[in-house]
Amino acid sequence: MQPELSKYPTLNENLMSNKFKVGDHVRWNSEAGHVTGHITKVHTSDTTYKGHTRHCSEDDPQYEIKSDTTNHVAMHKGGALEHLKP
Repeated sequence: MQPELSKYPTLNENLMSNKFKVGDHVRWNSEAGHVTGHITKVHTSDTTYKGHTRHCSEDDPQYEIKSDTTNHVAMHKGGALEHLKP
């Protein structure tokens, strides 16, 4: 029996679910465990971050996030982030 394909999200739907905007409260996993913070900037074109080129596009943006507890700024792709309720 074939699975009903409409029950499964497409790749584009998965990518869309990883879209965030400035101000969103998110969580990600770091070496020290889960960290929470707010998105401060969305990068949609290649950018240099901490001396390294980060490849970004409209379809695959990267996000700068300021930690809630340490004020450290990190950059991650949407797939590494999880929305938190406001």
